[in-house]
Amino acid sequence: MSVDLSRLSSAERLLWGYGVTDSSHIDLDAIANDNGAEVKYRPLGGCEARLVARGESAIISVNSASNDGRQRFSLAHELAHWICDRKTGSFLCAKEDIGPQSAVAKSVEANANGYASQLVLPTYLVVPWIKDRKITLDVSALLAKDFNVSLTAAAIKLVKQATSPAFLACHTQTRLTWHQRSATCSSEFFMTSELHQDTDAFHMAFGGVGGMSRSKREPASRWISGRGVFRLEVNSQSIKLPDASVLTIVTLVK
Repeated sequence: MSVDLSRLSSAERLLWGYGVTDSSHIDLDAIANDNGAEVKYRPLGGCEARLVARGESAIISVNSASNDGRQRFSLAHELAHWICDRKTGSFLCAKEDIGPQSAVAKSVEANANGYASQLVLPTYLVVPWIKDRKITLDVSALLAKDFNVSLTAAAIKLVKQATSPAFLACHTQTRLTWHQRSATCSSEFFMTSELHQDTDAFHMAFGGVGGMSRSKREPASRWISGRGVFRLEVNSQSIKLPDASVLTIVTLVK
């Protein structure tokens, strides 16, 4: 495959240096070991992952009680600390520190999340994968399976790389906890802070409904605010997450 090396992130350049040209080639344990870090999976109380560094070697501990996607991102997060922040010491990373939705703010943990996101879902592999595919949770689930990541991580990457206006939102019963928009979204549009009672996401949050909804066409005003939204429609698809929050992909209908 042909790749413009000048456009790769530092995490992608690391993968490319190991000859990664397919999602099945991304072996984080092997990369960690090659960089002097031993990986151990064990029960961890109060944190998702831990990095203990000494000189040019380190031990990365990952919570064995977490699911595979969570473990993989946690390992990538600690590997980011080891490669990028090793001079600053050891790290004890709580659940709220680790996650692709926390890669925006400028901080050491956010930078590690951004690096980790590129390790598990490198753009140079994801962009060809999503070509001509729809921006839905169904497609996110396929991406998650192929790259062995969580649905949330896959959905974030899918929306970030979308070439048409799209949003990803995570709601609880009372508020919008976080959201991601595609680069093509107008800055005039904003996600609604509360779930509309006529959406599938509302019934998931309040009615105990589980599973993933079907993609549904509905008025844009149920999801976004801004000039002219009452004349627009969107496609939305939602899923209830294990923590009872609801994740939704919303795309503007052309």
